[in-house]
Amino acid sequence: MNDIESRVRAWARGLYPTEAGVELLIRQGKAIREGAPWLAPHGDLVAIDVDRLLAAAGAWSGGEQRVVAIAASLLGGPAVDLSEVIPGLDRDNAALVLAAIAHANGSREHSGVRFSDGGVPVGFFQEAALFPWPAVAQQT
Repeated sequence: MNDIESRVRAWARGLYPTEAGVELLIRQGKAIREGAPWLAPHGDLVAIDVDRLLAAAGAWSGGEQRVVAIAASLLGGPAVDLSEVIPGLDRDNAALVLAAIAHANGSREHSGVRFSDGGVPVGFFQEAALFPWPAVAQQT
């Protein structure tokens, strides 16, 4: 993880949809980089200017634009029409979007009830994320 990624994650920390949008952009691999004009440093944090990001993404591939639109919506930007953006995603980006939705929902914080063999509730357990973030490929 590089410094810009950790600073943007720190900015998003605590709001699941914002965390999901940031993580989606980081894992997409194009939007979160040093010197990007849509990143706004604020002390130790780096915020994302959604409007500037969306304007710049117009020059990117269709798949990249779809991921950015979904991430921007999670960051409080314009709503997206999922019937328009989802069908154009490749498998890798679809997995990232599914993980982002599960993260925004807080699925990793959900709990379940444990039952005895007789069907009596005996305690709680923490559920795994509904759809975990895909493993990040190691750069060589």
